[in-house]
Amino acid sequence: MRLRPIGFWVATAVIGLETVAGGATDLMHGRAALLSGPFVQDLITHLGYPPYVLTILGIWKVFGGLVLLAPRMPRLKEWAYAGVVFELTGAAASFGLHGDPATEMASPVFLAVVAVISWGLRPPSRTLG
Repeated sequence: MRLRPIGFWVATAVIGLETVAGGATDLMHGRAALLSGPFVQDLITHLGYPPYVLTILGIWKVFGGLVLLAPRMPRLKEWAYAGVVFELTGAAASFGLHGDPATEMASPVFLAVVAVISWGLRPPSRTLG
């Protein structure tokens, strides 16, 4: 019985912190190479997106990650989970449709699975119903 809350908090910490950190990196347009490895702006333009997309994604990702980590706000949490899954599966699809190697899709797909695990293990206090 205790494994469920532990699994929830591990998955939620991973996806929440990754989303906040990724959003912050996006807002800096990847200028913090220690956080992002290859510059995020180089990656986004490689996929054919304009650099300003990073600002839009960054704002929503920071907000969504904080909502996932905060108590209460079940309706906002539903939106945040949906946004995280859309963003991550969209990233995986972008790599695949661009013709990049399947290994490029591994990280966003893995993180999308972590988000779904977090969502599925939520306690009743974090759900709408």
